[in-house]
Amino acid sequence: MSSFKAKQKRTAERLAIPVDRIPRNIAIIMDGNGRWAQNRGLPRAEGHRQGGKTVEKIAQCSVDLGIETLTLYSFSTENWKRPKPEIDGLMFLYKQYLIEIRPTLMKNNVKLIHLGRKEPLPQDVLKALSETVEQTADNTGMVLALALNYSGRTELVDAIKRIAEQYSQGSLSQAQIDDQCVSTHLYAPQLKEPDLLIRTANERRISNFLLWQISYSEFYITEALWPDFSEEDMDKAILDYAHRVRRFGDVKAAGK
Repeated sequence: MSSFKAKQKRTAERLAIPVDRIPRNIAIIMDGNGRWAQNRGLPRAEGHRQGGKTVEKIAQCSVDLGIETLTLYSFSTENWKRPKPEIDGLMFLYKQYLIEIRPTLMKNNVKLIHLGRKEPLPQDVLKALSETVEQTADNTGMVLALALNYSGRTELVDAIKRIAEQYSQGSLSQAQIDDQCVSTHLYAPQLKEPDLLIRTANERRISNFLLWQISYSEFYITEALWPDFSEEDMDKAILDYAHRVRRFGDVKAAGK
């Protein structure tokens, strides 16, 4: 039995649900760091720091649950509009996090991949990111996808540009341009589409995240602010997902 299947079996037994009702691929829109800090009279930077700790905790939790891919929406292209001191603080935390998490990733056989454009990320962040991606490239356990300087619309625009370039060069015909073609030109074509999309802080927006990939994802909204999001909250999301009926446009799954 593979490591994934063994962990999924243990999770199913613990939560008393069928093993085939466990989401294999989860994406999370991490929201509420600033509000968490504000509620405590703390600077926003402290909220981001606590949010980073939650990332480590939930990544470890996901490994233990048998999740195959975990995609985290960390920093959008729109987030550059925030005050410069906040952005500078975030970039410092990213650099620190990407370096300090390496032993944990290697210990748990986790592979890190990046979603998003590299520019205009600072060079020290890019260096830490590329080195961590390279160091974990051969790991065969859970894939941790970090959406950093990411935009769903930009991802689609970049994919269309690559497809158009291949078409103009004659290496791609019009007949070959289909759903699969678009998928293979995304930032990480090997990344599995999320079964479950979790959003914290009771927000009910997609916020330009994985616009192509979440076409059939189940949504779960929690009031928990991201720094407060716990292993128990992950269990609640999985239990909620386990009771969904996924039809994918059909009616057979509903027993009709």
